[in-house]
Amino acid sequence: MSEVIVAYWSGSGNTEAMAKLVGDGIREAGKEAKVISVDDFPASGLADCSVFAMGCPSMGDEELEETIMLPFVEEVEKFVSGRTIGLFGSYGWGDGEWMRSWVERMENAGAHVIGGEGVICNEAPDAQAEEDCRALGKSLAEAAE
Repeated sequence: MSEVIVAYWSGSGNTEAMAKLVGDGIREAGKEAKVISVDDFPASGLADCSVFAMGCPSMGDEELEETIMLPFVEEVEKFVSGRTIGLFGSYGWGDGEWMRSWVERMENAGAHVIGGEGVICNEAPDAQAEEDCRALGKSLAEAAE
């Protein structure tokens, strides 16, 4: 596999910025990256992928976005067993509970989540978050060997 898909939903643009950085990391590691909004990509598009990433910011009471991303994730849950995935997203409040819940959900469905905790940042990615996103992309590219 030479292409790694990075599917995301972004409300303010912060998670989109993270998705692009994950894509940069994939490309820096020598693989192709397809960075695409879930608005323009069906969950079934990941069904044949052994490695991919998903991104979503924290919404409401530290939850995944309910109208677009949650149905996407519910569909992915049906086929994610045995896959290696990366999770990422931004938040404006709280402590990352939504990401811990999302990681647990994907692991319970049989996925291997790189890093075991996802990559999060408060608001727009700062220098550390940029580095973490690129590192996630590199790890995804290595897993796609």
